[in-house]
Amino acid sequence: MSRLINDSASSSGRAGVSVSVRQAPLPPEQALVHLKRCQAIAVEHAHQSFGPFVKALNHAFDVLIDRAKSNQEVAELSGIQRLFRKSNHELEDYYAGYVAEGFVKFKQHALCTQFNTGGDGELSLVDNLELEESLILSGIVQGVDSELAEPLWVLNQRMALINGGEPVVEASNPCAPVQFSESMRKASKLVPMTIPAAKTVLKTFGEHLSRIAAEVVGDTNRYLAEQGLLQDLEYRQAKPKVAKREALESEVDALTGSDDKSAAYQSSLLGAIRGLQQTLASLSQSPQPLGAPVGNVLSNQQMIEALQAVQLQSMMNMSMVNAVPGQVTTPMNIAAMQQQLQAQLADKGRVGESDMHAIDLVGRVFEYMLRDDNLPDSVKAALSYLHTPFLKLAFIDPGFFENPDHPARVLLNNLAEAGIRWVGNDGTIEHNMLTKIRETVDRLLNEFTNDVKVITSVLLDFNSYTKNIVRRQELMEKRAAEKAQGEERLREVKFRVNQEVMTRTEEKDLPSSILLFLLQPWFDYLSFCLLRFGAESQQWVGALDLVDDLLWAINHKNNSDDVQVQKELIERLPADMQAGFEVIGYDADKAEKLTESIVDILRAAIAQEAPAPEPAPVRAEALKVVAEKKQATPLTPINEDVTDEEQRVIDGLKQIEFGTWFEFENGRRLKVAWYNARTMHYMLVNQVGKKEAMLTGLELARKMIAKTMHIVSGSSKPFFERALEDIYQNLTVPTPAEVEPV
Repeated sequence: MSRLINDSASSSGRAGVSVSVRQAPLPPEQALVHLKRCQAIAVEHAHQSFGPFVKALNHAFDVLIDRAKSNQEVAELSGIQRLFRKSNHELEDYYAGYVAEGFVKFKQHALCTQFNTGGDGELSLVDNLELEESLILSGIVQGVDSELAEPLWVLNQRMALINGGEPVVEASNPCAPVQFSESMRKASKLVPMTIPAAKTVLKTFGEHLSRIAAEVVGDTNRYLAEQGLLQDLEYRQAKPKVAKREALESEVDALTGSDDKSAAYQSSLLGAIRGLQQTLASLSQSPQPLGAPVGNVLSNQQMIEALQAVQLQSMMNMSMVNAVPGQVTTPMNIAAMQQQLQAQLADKGRVGESDMHAIDLVGRVFEYMLRDDNLPDSVKAALSYLHTPFLKLAFIDPGFFENPDHPARVLLNNLAEAGIRWVGNDGTIEHNMLTKIRETVDRLLNEFTNDVKVITSVLLDFNSYTKNIVRRQELMEKRAAEKAQGEERLREVKFRVNQEVMTRTEEKDLPSSILLFLLQPWFDYLSFCLLRFGAESQQWVGALDLVDDLLWAINHKNNSDDVQVQKELIERLPADMQAGFEVIGYDADKAEKLTESIVDILRAAIAQEAPAPEPAPVRAEALKVVAEKKQATPLTPINEDVTDEEQRVIDGLKQIEFGTWFEFENGRRLKVAWYNARTMHYMLVNQVGKKEAMLTGLELARKMIAKTMHIVSGSSKPFFERALEDIYQNLTVPTPAEVEPV
């Protein structure tokens, strides 16, 4: 195989390490299978390790309580300890869920977990608690990373193959110790804590982290090695290397948007492809040679002149199409073009082997274009006419293939991206984009002879056309995503509040006024407190305490101390309730009547009398509200029977990237602008960035199984990079083992 993984792209900050094993990144489908298995390993260990951790944490709290210096501190710590016991199962689910979410972010190339310790010389925007947590976890993780230096490095290299060849370090490795630490920190936010309690939680977890990480990293490495990923990987010190990068024209450099990782990866793919071409040539599996069978090797200038004649024919064909409004462009016939080129070269000499490889490589790029499901058919047809100019460019500027930031490659990437974004197979075209793409192709055919600056000029013109469109669309998508996130957050909050209230009221025969108070105005106030201040806030805790106090106080008490507390509550609760009513803007008349009714119920409880009968309309309304709350939609929408096939598709949807396009049976395309990995709600936007639908993972899975919808873009990689990956895969057929590594 041919992908070289080394420390120049993937060092994790420790002493330099290198590897002499060559292996190509995995195809997306195979990578997804391995990633899902690695996720299952990590989640399984998260669940298994949580019980021992909780047991140790309970003992740590006992020790901390014994050392407390005041009754108030004892009460605080005891309360936190009780909350941990009460929320044990929920904490475990959240912890394992955050571990699993790390793999989703890894698939999206969005995982980068780092602790903010405020040590960058700037003012840190974290609060004291978060800073304390970061300092503790940073020290713990550094120690574990040092203990597991070798297996972690090996795992980073193997995960890079799953990551499409992009380097992986601990911060971006979902199996690394830092991910488990961050998952525990996030999960523990469910319980409001003081700084000493938070330190106790994290330090106790840190005592278990070394064992957890060793098991996860070890099991994951064993699995990937058994699957053939870098089985003979070696860990050793490496000599420092100096990276080299060609200078770019300044006006194009601002437009490319490529990065060093992608450039290095594409360069390695190109090197592998050329090695395979040479190997196949030695096995007599190269394409049929062009030109004369014998004679002098044709010069670059002779090749360029022959291709110019072919380009003129392409220009005429394209002009005829553009002259007729609404005319459907037919794709360029590459085989016919090669026959025409053969006729041009037949009596002039033979084409050299390296030139044949260039012709073959350009042909494969455009053959991939015509097969690419990402591109609408009308865009494929228009872009196919760039084959001849790009082939001519390969002879004019040999560095074209070597440089991922070359203006021609950037232009082709941008044209393809624009076609995916704004042209649909259902005939929808936004911003007149198909016409602009055709005009760009036509201009290149007319103006490009042998001056590469023409391509730069065309690129600048096309990018200036799309620049404002992209900005407007990204702004619209951002606003739509923010709105969807807000709605989803509100939905999660209301579901949490519903659980808190229903858990306290179910199986109880409560007066209708109490039910209406808890499920209507106080429900809204609880939602406000949780949404605005968070689960650890005094406002949220105080609002829940009022619920507990009220439900306690409406029952008859035999103890005189309890009766005294009831009397105190009658004095305090109305004022607290009124404060909550004012926050949410509750109707003053309704608030007054509801408060009076609840006070009457409390007075009856103190007198150990039954509350006065309530009007029938009040009872009916209370029953209606209770029924509605009991039917609240769960956060995870999959609350019905799911088949094995549906579950497989849903598991795959958990790994998709933002920006993935779906095409529906009528040819219409919608893009995933945002989704909630925990609730599996997907927000889909149209080609101008406007929200079109919010679908569940199950709904999407069923549409895919019914073949009324399919994914047309499973990658955010640029077109040329996808093309090189496809060419590499095709050249290794039938068995990659038959090809010598390069």
